[in-house]
Amino acid sequence: MALKCGNINVIDLFESKDLVKICAPMVRYSKLQFRNLVGLYGCDLAFTPMILADSFCKSEKARNNEFTTNNADLPVIIQFAANTVHDFVGAACLASPFCNGVDLNCGCPQTWAKKMGLGCSMLNEPELIFNIVRQCRNQISKPFTVSVKMRINKNISKTVDICKQLEMAGASFLTVHARTADQNTGDINSEALRLLTSQVKIPIVANGGVKTLEDCYKLQEKTNCKGVMVANGILNNPTIFMGNSITSMECIQNWVNICYNSTFQNIEMLQQNVKPVFDEKPYNLTFQCFHHHLVFMLDKILSRKQKQVFNNFQHFQEVLGFLKTSFGIVPKHFNNDMYDHFKLIKTDYSNRDQVYNKLKPNDINKIKDILYDCESNKGKYFNSKIQENENQFCDLSGMFLENG
Repeated sequence: MALKCGNINVIDLFESKDLVKICAPMVRYSKLQFRNLVGLYGCDLAFTPMILADSFCKSEKARNNEFTTNNADLPVIIQFAANTVHDFVGAACLASPFCNGVDLNCGCPQTWAKKMGLGCSMLNEPELIFNIVRQCRNQISKPFTVSVKMRINKNISKTVDICKQLEMAGASFLTVHARTADQNTGDINSEALRLLTSQVKIPIVANGGVKTLEDCYKLQEKTNCKGVMVANGILNNPTIFMGNSITSMECIQNWVNICYNSTFQNIEMLQQNVKPVFDEKPYNLTFQCFHHHLVFMLDKILSRKQKQVFNNFQHFQEVLGFLKTSFGIVPKHFNNDMYDHFKLIKTDYSNRDQVYNKLKPNDINKIKDILYDCESNKGKYFNSKIQENENQFCDLSGMFLENG
């Protein structure tokens, strides 16, 4: 089996670039097609949405549903939620041929995650975090990265200690969302970030409160961070790292093209240089994914009246008709080279579960296919867009909660 990622070293990014620009892990939204899109516009590194490591290890359906990739998906970090060594290390070993690193989520503040002992609740058991990172580092050699994304403690000295211990455990870099677990909005603690960057030698990525490229550089100036991770800002404007204030029409055209070409299945016709008509619904791509991203990208372009119509569409045909009528945008075929670059790669996990089977307790058996269904509801940030057009005074600041 050919490995997609070869020996690409994420740490080289931190050493070669003045500022590493990163797309955050976002529930529902930082999936393959969006990672491909932001890679065209100055994004250096992208994270997947948070994936439950235990489901990834136990369920083939979970693996196929939660992670897809292609040759344009470089470099990429898979973020896992886990609270045991066997789940995180097992998932990392399964995924390692297809990504450039794994990240342990220690920041998600959502209630369901905390009830499961995941996300920011992990910060209450720092020794467990250290052990997970240490054992993962021992199992998978460099340049594959092992990182942690975390929030800060109200007692910042505790956060400093955790970061130092993670460095000793072998963490490659750390992403710090500079808010506490009970803060969803408001100013981030840039002083805490500056203190952390002065106390550890591994790269610190700053996260929170960034809406423009200028904000990224200002945050770096304040904190000496090596990278900046963006969620809301890049969701609303995938060209943010190019310094653009709004999404360009070219970007929207590229989004449509990527969605339809990366999921296209009729390879034989392409090999014969025949350009068939796209099906209305892209193969294995949800309407929610396709439509929601356009809602965010068009937010500053459409009038309020147009948004009241567009944001409530329910079918691919409605969206495609609107884009064609309003902007002349229709799905366009890639040439054969581009198609090869963006087509899905088969992720074969055969015989890669030895580490998981070795580490897991004997009383854990394979379970039925259980997934965290992030598609079953539309999400707080998307719903806020609908509300915005019903109530012009709706405050959208910080409405979207990323994975911590």
